[in-house]
Amino acid sequence: MASPTQLPSWQSLAQHADTLRQRELKSLFAEDQSRFDNFSIRAPHILFDYSKNLITEETRKGLLTLAEESKVADWRDRMFGGEHINRTEDRAVMHVALRDKSGKPIMVDGKDVRPQVERELNHMRELVTSVRSGEWKGFSGKSITDIVSIGIGGSNLGPLMVTEALSAYSDDTLRTHYVSNVDGFQIAQVLERVNPETTLFIVASKTFTTLETITNANTARAWFLKGGGSESTTSQHFVAVSSNVKKAVEFGVAEKNIFEMWDWVGGRFSLWSTIGLPIALQQGFDAFEELLQGAYEMDRHFCEAPLAENAPVMLALVGIWNRNFLGYPSHALLPYDQCLHRFPAYMQQAEMESNGKSVNWEGETLTYGSVPLIWGEVGINGQHAFYQFLHQGTDIIPADFIGSVKPTIEVEGHHDALMANMFAQTEALMKGIDADQVRADLKAKGMDEARIEEIVAHKVHRGNRPTNTLLMDKVTPRSLGALIALYEHKIFTQGIIWQIHSFDQWGVELGKVLAAGIQPELADGAEVSDKHDASTRSLINYYKQAK
Repeated sequence: MASPTQLPSWQSLAQHADTLRQRELKSLFAEDQSRFDNFSIRAPHILFDYSKNLITEETRKGLLTLAEESKVADWRDRMFGGEHINRTEDRAVMHVALRDKSGKPIMVDGKDVRPQVERELNHMRELVTSVRSGEWKGFSGKSITDIVSIGIGGSNLGPLMVTEALSAYSDDTLRTHYVSNVDGFQIAQVLERVNPETTLFIVASKTFTTLETITNANTARAWFLKGGGSESTTSQHFVAVSSNVKKAVEFGVAEKNIFEMWDWVGGRFSLWSTIGLPIALQQGFDAFEELLQGAYEMDRHFCEAPLAENAPVMLALVGIWNRNFLGYPSHALLPYDQCLHRFPAYMQQAEMESNGKSVNWEGETLTYGSVPLIWGEVGINGQHAFYQFLHQGTDIIPADFIGSVKPTIEVEGHHDALMANMFAQTEALMKGIDADQVRADLKAKGMDEARIEEIVAHKVHRGNRPTNTLLMDKVTPRSLGALIALYEHKIFTQGIIWQIHSFDQWGVELGKVLAAGIQPELADGAEVSDKHDASTRSLINYYKQAK
């Protein structure tokens, strides 16, 4: 398949970008009083405004043509149809099946997987009901009060982010804790806060061999046995999400308490599956189903809305425009809602692990940029940290501002103050303030002209910095599901246009393989041989001598 750079639409957009770089966003708004209406989309639970990007109607038409020439809609239908679009691993990509509410068969490899999905959802509901009702007892006859979820990557970041985002809806029946880091500090802190008699551990590992997860699980198991538990009661305190039933049973998990995972669901897209068990336990199963419903509603929008009115597609295309045609290498996610404080970290994994690739479908080196650096922080905190860089730094960083019309918890005066800041920041990044405005402002404050000229350049904000605004009705399980699915489909769309495999993650593996070889070397007393480079060898030897 020809490189996307050879497509007529790509070449036309590249020429168009040269012209549009000379334009100012504020002048585009001055010329078109309907600009907001023309460049915004009302998707399920979310208003998506992309009018503060350096685009025109010609830009949008060119980007839509690029999507059409890249056959985005065809690839979308292939994904939803269960084809093996994850070709490097020869797998289907069917996380969408986990939240499909249509009742129709969901075909993967010629088999309807809906019964499997519904079976595991019912399995989850049974466990959630048993634990939350107090029916599930620990070894001493006491009910469960704490959940400790042990996993890493997609088995951790998704559930953690959602649990934090929906914490205001929790009835405090259970306290949920997460352990991901193999650094013993994290699990030691968690274990200090819980009681072995009333704690249920969820060990989430597809293979049940993931180093970080199994190391932490073994530590938790040893702590449990030391705290009064026994081999025979381990099954009352440990459940597993895994495909490796044999290893989970050997660990001490009862087979009936092992929840299935499928190879057609990638880790970073798995919170909708049994990986979401901590969410369901914390929030209740009805809330978990609302999360799935919101994602399903966005799935339908992605499949049914025309491309020009399709929020995930346009979010992806605007990102392509900023990355590949305007040359911006980074992108910030800035939620103006404390509930979403883990959302940037979650999406950092989802986007960069998916599209952080440097070869195309044919294994050829890319001649164009793939995913930009994704980063971010809660907006108000960021204003007093890195917004200086966003406003006056040498690099232009496009940003998504994410807020809500209604707060999760109403505290008089707070939400309006929060949202005033969000709206002001996008306006300031777009408009900026020029030297004449600075001079006039300082002169009105009584500053003498000599002093004004000394500092005027330091106070200029060039503006013309692109932003998207995503305005949710309110952060609820359903709207959060829609937001996550929106970004999932953005990732997919960009991957198709970049012609990269978005659903493998070989870059995660190499360091882990090398670490498995180094760990035994750290345990013995001998100096490390020359099989490592001089730096790594010397660092290992220094560590062994100093510890």
